[in-house]
Amino acid sequence: MKRISQFGMVALLLCFLPTLSVASESAVDREKLLKDSGVYATFAVFKMGEHWWQVDHEARVKAASEVKKVFEKHADKLIVDTHLLRGLSERADVLVRIHSKEMVHNQNFLLDLMGTTMGMDMKNTDTFNGITKTLNYVPSFPEELKGELKTPPPQGSPYVIVVPIRKDAEWWISGQDTRTGLMKEHTDATVAYLKTVKRKLYHSSGLDDWDFITYFETSKLDDFNNLVTGLLKVKENRHNRRFGDPLLLGTIRPLDEILDILSR
Repeated sequence: MKRISQFGMVALLLCFLPTLSVASESAVDREKLLKDSGVYATFAVFKMGEHWWQVDHEARVKAASEVKKVFEKHADKLIVDTHLLRGLSERADVLVRIHSKEMVHNQNFLLDLMGTTMGMDMKNTDTFNGITKTLNYVPSFPEELKGELKTPPPQGSPYVIVVPIRKDAEWWISGQDTRTGLMKEHTDATVAYLKTVKRKLYHSSGLDDWDFITYFETSKLDDFNNLVTGLLKVKENRHNRRFGDPLLLGTIRPLDEILDILSR
């Protein structure tokens, strides 16, 4: 075999190096991760400590810049959505929703976040963990209802609501057909709001003290209020040992805007 010259070997390596560099720095596919099943989610809720508000403005701005670097560092393994609770809740200021293919990625991100100067002044008031799964009951629904569930969800909604749910033992020992019937009635009550309220379900049994985490986005809080009122009236609600408590209400804001608000 003909030996490759030193120059040729270098040229060959240079052909591959750019490809390797791009692959290592590429961010996670957001749309795919939010649609896939088997994705781990962590909802971490924080309240700024009293010490933070006593720090001078320049120091707060510098501390906020550390937080941005943490988000950038983990962008190749997960996606993070930021929400402002301050002004709408006395229990917390910020909610971060994290998605990744491995729960340890969520943990490592939060460890780095809480290790920043700003993070040391953030009290972690609540944390919920869950995983996305394929639909359990919808395949058994009537075709008409399945068709209605394909209604495109709203986009660009400003409000976010998170409602964790704990079921009773009777729910879990009931047969699949019984639960399917109850969930059909539950789903019927939501159809009128599919165009104004976007929702996503996470399964938490064994990963948290909850069984489900329900995540909502909407621009019409009156519709969300009516949706919840309707769901409280269906028979499936009898199996909710705990519905909310805490219930989180906030607004969807970019990281830079939240950091600016907290650094004023």
